[in-house]
Amino acid sequence: MILILDFGSQYTQLIARRIREMKVYCEIHPCTLETEKIKALNPEALILSGGPSSVLGEHSPKVDPALFAWGLPILGICYGQQLMVSLMGGKVEKAQHSEYGRTELKICGGQEDFFYGVENPGVVWMSHGDRVISIPPGFEVLATSQGAPFAAICHKAKKLYAIQYHPEVTHSQGGTQMLHNFLFEVAGVKSGWGMESFLETKTQEIKAQVGTNKVLCALSGGVDSSVVAILLHKAIGDQLVCVFVDNGLLRKEEAHQVVDLFRSHYHINLVHVDARDHFLGQLAGVSDPEQKRKIIGREFIEVFEQEAAKIKDVHFLAQGTLYPDVIESVSFKGPSAVIKSHHNVGGLPEKMRMKLVEPLRELFKDEVRELGRNLGLPEAYLTRHPFPGPGLAVRILGEVTPEKVAVLQEADAIVREEIKKAGLYEKIWQAFGVLLPVKSVGVMGDSRTYEWTLAIRSVDSVDAMTADWTHLPYELLGKMSNRIINEVPKINRVVYDITSKPPGTIEWE
Repeated sequence: MILILDFGSQYTQLIARRIREMKVYCEIHPCTLETEKIKALNPEALILSGGPSSVLGEHSPKVDPALFAWGLPILGICYGQQLMVSLMGGKVEKAQHSEYGRTELKICGGQEDFFYGVENPGVVWMSHGDRVISIPPGFEVLATSQGAPFAAICHKAKKLYAIQYHPEVTHSQGGTQMLHNFLFEVAGVKSGWGMESFLETKTQEIKAQVGTNKVLCALSGGVDSSVVAILLHKAIGDQLVCVFVDNGLLRKEEAHQVVDLFRSHYHINLVHVDARDHFLGQLAGVSDPEQKRKIIGREFIEVFEQEAAKIKDVHFLAQGTLYPDVIESVSFKGPSAVIKSHHNVGGLPEKMRMKLVEPLRELFKDEVRELGRNLGLPEAYLTRHPFPGPGLAVRILGEVTPEKVAVLQEADAIVREEIKKAGLYEKIWQAFGVLLPVKSVGVMGDSRTYEWTLAIRSVDSVDAMTADWTHLPYELLGKMSNRIINEVPKINRVVYDITSKPPGTIEWE
């Protein structure tokens, strides 16, 4: 296991993803983790992440200097380099000129070990305001840049390596190779961790945790809850009871597809709750997006609790918590201050007095998809575009009515259908329709119309933190617009959203 100590860098999760892509298991822990707990984890190597602090600051985060004497291979990245240097007898000062963005890196200390197979010179991604001006005893210089004479240094005998740039970002040429070299050439770790071994281990863990008790799972039909349900069913069979609440705000045919897949194909004990009229009734007259989210979250808990009360002898509740959620909750930066209100399903365990089963809490989203493939989940489910918790309620601006839901379901289905026909669906992060509370004049046949406007939204992204609008072909946009106006009543105008994130958001509400 590789241990990453997080000093608050925005790129820390990227380090973990790169390492796991190499079939090596790693965990992220806050830099405040006690020394004894680090020992107890028994890592094969340690990585000190970057961070926004300055080692020159009075209250900057530190680690126990004894770490560097354990004989453990350690890689310090950016702030991690400066911390290693300052704690081992070198010097760091405020740089006269900060270095940000792409920078040429010149390897000068040989290309064995850390730089094996890396192009020289190359381009790396810098992001620092402090810089090393003298290195600790026993260290040597491996690479330099214009603004960092000690861009990469090492103490080979102690297997301590420290770099001023970020190898984990895609802008750094050869960055993945450098991380690979640190793991396999310097630290000597072995690969082999992956979804096959995870599935085998996790199945046994679930059986041991649950025993002969029943487990309740809220099934939405999304990737995470679907993988949780199938994994649990593989482990404990009919001890699993899934509850699927149809809130009337799903995509066209989605409720039918979920019930058919899990009840008919996987033969999972599924309780299907048709709560469409209830949810739409609660949303009547409500236009504020945050209020809509809160109503949907509140009503989901109420309906779910009512159904759960009908099931006897349930002791466990399954949740699709992912590793980024776990990291965020214990982050050195502190837990997120704002959590979208529809995610408050997390309040269920406290209310229902059940123990939690969170089989995906060690995985990133792409790993969940890979696990789903190992479990035989259809590719159409695994590659589905993200869908917001409140569903179409936040894609209908203003009041949500049954008529508007039906109209948007039809238009949205056309958008997705045409993108799939064009062979672009799996290349796009997310594409959907948004029904606007805007009416405009149109002419259809010999009649004047006054109907709603649909906005098509399509974005490209890696992690949804930032996104750019998709440059869809004009012919495709024209085909979608033509079909929507001709096939969907109540829409007579179609527009395309070309706003990036930031400044916009992916969803409109």
